[in-house]
Amino acid sequence: MSSTQPARFTALGGAAAPLATVLIWSGNTIVTKAASGVIAPGSIAFYRWALALLVLAPFVGPAAWRGRTTALRHWRKLAALGALGMVIYQSLAYEAAATTSAVNMGVILALMPLLSTVLANILAAERLTLMRVAGGAVSLCGLVYLTSRGAPLSLAHGGVHVGDGLMLIAVFSNALYGVMLKRWPLPISIWQQLFWQIFFSTIMLLPIWLLGPISPITTASLPLIFYAAIPTSLVAPLCWMVGVRKLGAARAALFINLLPVTVALLAWPLLGEQLHPYHVIGGAIALLGVSMGLREPRIAKAEPASREPMGDAAPGTLTTP
Repeated sequence: MSSTQPARFTALGGAAAPLATVLIWSGNTIVTKAASGVIAPGSIAFYRWALALLVLAPFVGPAAWRGRTTALRHWRKLAALGALGMVIYQSLAYEAAATTSAVNMGVILALMPLLSTVLANILAAERLTLMRVAGGAVSLCGLVYLTSRGAPLSLAHGGVHVGDGLMLIAVFSNALYGVMLKRWPLPISIWQQLFWQIFFSTIMLLPIWLLGPISPITTASLPLIFYAAIPTSLVAPLCWMVGVRKLGAARAALFINLLPVTVALLAWPLLGEQLHPYHVIGGAIALLGVSMGLREPRIAKAEPASREPMGDAAPGTLTTP
């Protein structure tokens, strides 16, 4: 076995986590469409994290309580991560949908890999390689083509809405979440990190729920809340944290470019939406960009193999509660 094969297997293993995240988020996009008019944004945002916390508590709660001293020493960072990735991003995205188009939201969301690349270079000391920048740019072009339905110039006629600004802040918040997750390798297991982030997020979302229109939980909204709470709010953040630790924030964020592609594939059988040539062309360009961004420079692979275990054993090491 060549010396490059273990690195390739490691990359494939790391890629599985953010890919699973994207698939879950794509399913949540379908759920979000079904939830429109059924439950208020503030209510589903609070219910999803509260339910996720209740589900996680029996399994992780005892270990989190035993390690509360360590968690309390880092509570500001845990609260900040929860605010960035679980409160600001998702709450603003819900609000943005009311005042801007899905096309604009898709294009703005496509900026996340580029934002993550720049922020990771500034804040997390990740190298701003030419391939990562080029991969993000190529993926952005593919997504602009896809979300504009093959007519990129049509985006200029859509106007600018308040929701565009809200969505831009939301995307910046989520990109910053991924970068800070990499920069802050906390001495807490990944399960306990997730528990404490959800705990602080639920507390922060409580006043938003109380001050906004409160939707009761009904038989129609319960399945939507369940999907948003368990796969989307519990499994997806865990997979995302694993992906960020293994690949870095910038490379993991490239997988977000697959979101519109997988949503289109899911919407075809589930919502009866038709697939068009621009889905295939735009999706192929986005995939090309992801592939480019995941490539590492050959000079980096030529480094002594004896240094790899030390690098992999630090923030990438995962433990269970």
